[in-house]
Amino acid sequence: MARRYGGRFSPQGPGKPNQPAPPAVPFANRRAKRTSLRARLLYLFPIPLFFAGLGATMRGSPIEAAVELGGFAGLMLAAWLTNEGIKAEGAFEARTVAKPPAVPRKLLGTALIAVSVFGVGLLSLGQGFVGALVFGAMAAAAHVVAFGPDPLKAKGVAGDDLTTERVARAIDEAETVVRDTMEAARRIGDRRLEGRIERLADQAREVFRAIERDPRDLTRARRFLSVYLVGLRDATAKFAEYYGRTRDDEARAKYEALLADLETSFGAKRAALLEDRSGDLEIEIEVLRERLQQDGLVAR
Repeated sequence: MARRYGGRFSPQGPGKPNQPAPPAVPFANRRAKRTSLRARLLYLFPIPLFFAGLGATMRGSPIEAAVELGGFAGLMLAAWLTNEGIKAEGAFEARTVAKPPAVPRKLLGTALIAVSVFGVGLLSLGQGFVGALVFGAMAAAAHVVAFGPDPLKAKGVAGDDLTTERVARAIDEAETVVRDTMEAARRIGDRRLEGRIERLADQAREVFRAIERDPRDLTRARRFLSVYLVGLRDATAKFAEYYGRTRDDEARAKYEALLADLETSFGAKRAALLEDRSGDLEIEIEVLRERLQQDGLVAR
């Protein structure tokens, strides 16, 4: 197990008491939503094909209508794939250790654009095979130049693919729990409570980033986060469902008390989580588990 520097001038050096972890900085680990105006404009370009297809339908040209409406559908799907691919790329770049997106959405969007433009040019605009092929290839090339390819290689701890895979899988699971928690928080319909839960999620993400930088403490961190995050998610989901029906002030008070306990617990111990103070951490895990058991959020 790696040990951190602990000299006399270290904050945790000899003769100095353990210092509490600094407070979490708001928005410090929260990803900005990645958007692209160019990608959004892709939704506008196919609109003329939609009206052309309607016009062909009114003229009684079913083949022309099918080609133009099919091209419209293909280009709209390509626009959606491109926008989703940009979001997935942003999530990939925000991580220190990550696997590439399972589905290369931008490349699929490129292929759909090429096929759609080729089909419309050949069957509707009468460009001929070679002309339609050239236009399809040009459209695909323009898409790649504008948006680039999807990430295709994993990134992480050099020289240790097994460790990279374990860390990436653990962080993926934890991020899923965080997303589920935030979805449940939005169902509560209270911005103040949602803000508190977002801050708890930010504290958890601080640990995610630290694990990605130094995965040697993954086992201890994973156990703590599983208790902490799963407890927060389950409590939030149960409270959102109950409070949405009853608006029970007593239930709200109990939930806020649990949030305060989690804020204190995690805020005070996230430094121990990443340092060689396993005894403190094991005690904290058991205290948190007992607190969640009392609220019926984990099995005894």
